[in-house]
Amino acid sequence: MASNTTNESQLLDILTLNLVPGIGPRTNELLLEYFQSPSKILAATQKELEQVPGVGPKLAASIINAKQTDKAEIELRRCQENGFSLLPRDSEAFPKHLLEIPDAPNLLYCRGHLQPRDELAVAIVGSRRCTHYGRQQAEMFAAALARAGLTIVSGLARGIDACAHRGALSAFGRTIAVTATGLCEIYPPEHKQLAQEVAANGAIVTEGRLDQKPSAGLFPQRNRIISGMSLGVIVVEATRNSGALHTARHAMEQGREVMAIPGRVDQLTSEGCHDLIRDGATLITCPDDVLKSLGPLVEPVETAGGNETVHSPRELTLNDREREILNLVTTEPQHIDEILRASDIEPARVLSTLTVLEMKRMIRRLPGGSLVRSTY
Repeated sequence: MASNTTNESQLLDILTLNLVPGIGPRTNELLLEYFQSPSKILAATQKELEQVPGVGPKLAASIINAKQTDKAEIELRRCQENGFSLLPRDSEAFPKHLLEIPDAPNLLYCRGHLQPRDELAVAIVGSRRCTHYGRQQAEMFAAALARAGLTIVSGLARGIDACAHRGALSAFGRTIAVTATGLCEIYPPEHKQLAQEVAANGAIVTEGRLDQKPSAGLFPQRNRIISGMSLGVIVVEATRNSGALHTARHAMEQGREVMAIPGRVDQLTSEGCHDLIRDGATLITCPDDVLKSLGPLVEPVETAGGNETVHSPRELTLNDREREILNLVTTEPQHIDEILRASDIEPARVLSTLTVLEMKRMIRRLPGGSLVRSTY
């Protein structure tokens, strides 16, 4: 249910704070910065709590009263009964990329399962009122990127989000939905079946309590999680007041790659994408553009079978033989004879493939006949 380092008492303290109305991401960060742990926050006096910026008498009283209720125990029991996971920040399953953002959630509710390979993720977002062109592009990009090995992240909303999830599912890939509502309040309601499919082939995650209903202010707030879990964000269609642009702004602030698909110049749904491109977002016209735009990973990621290690998403553009031979080359210098001995493929083909990999800047040749894997 929780991480190996978080016991049930600590988890209940985190849950208790998560259930207090009025504690948003920024206030949560300020409280933790001041008191260092959820248990110390709950043990603080009214006067001590009011020393924290943004915490007034009413919120301080709510925090103190929260410890006296059994709401956290009930919430935990309901999660267990429904098979939902609770992921505090120190959980091994908590998304590593999400820890990098300044206002990371203190706790994630999860339906389904997150996997280490989900670190190779890209978000696809856009307008709820999208055109046929937008739906077509979202599904095509999602399917192609999922087949390449990327996990597709989106928000389970109508329009582009739903198309992104369905595209990944059509390619038998992994997809993650980040919702602004609780796991027991799927929104929009017509996406309940889609939510089941997403959970069976990835995960639904949220920072909201189980029964959290849709609220306008929560959607922009959850967008930081969509971008935070991803290496980059693709905006398919967006008007100038679209929520997808909030996700793009979060991505820029978080140091993620922002990409946009151009559309018709006479469509309102293209204006947001064209503005992003004008302001420096990467223009993409095919899935390979995405893989080439994403930078090197901070840490290598193992693919599903565990027999390949990916250092940069652009490696996913290689064919099977190129990827097989690339994975024989390490980040430490190796003599070419070692690589030839490690492969079951005939030496002439290995040598020709190594030449191709060198031309694609996936490996570098060093003096003395040694090779090393490029990580940039």
